[in-house]
Amino acid sequence: MTENNKAVVRRFNTEVIEQGNVDSFNALMDVGFINRSAPAGMDNGPQGMIWFFNEILRPAIPDIKVTIHDQIAEGDSVTTRKTISGTQTGPLLGVPATGKAISIGVIDIVRVRDGKYFEHWGITTLPELLATLAQAT
Repeated sequence: MTENNKAVVRRFNTEVIEQGNVDSFNALMDVGFINRSAPAGMDNGPQGMIWFFNEILRPAIPDIKVTIHDQIAEGDSVTTRKTISGTQTGPLLGVPATGKAISIGVIDIVRVRDGKYFEHWGITTLPELLATLAQAT
């Protein structure tokens, strides 16, 4: 089970985050999915998750790449340490395009149920990146 769950998370990172594949997103998301790390005021269900990737992140970083450094699975949980990187050619959460190579460090914990994302917790270096980019503009 743990290897299958890790494969689900790898598929999500490649097909959804990197490629923006909405069909894969729909196939990998449980209808009861909850993003426990959604910012206050943001939809913490499936729609909020795909909105962030395809309406915020991908337009700002169209050459987005996800590099998975570590994955640890136990029971129905998969913890992944990864880097999301690319070139910021569009505005990112209020910061104008810089044309710079950027990277966001991420640690995610995903609960997988029946081959689908059921719950997510995560921490990222996105706030620090935004502060750095804002100072440079």
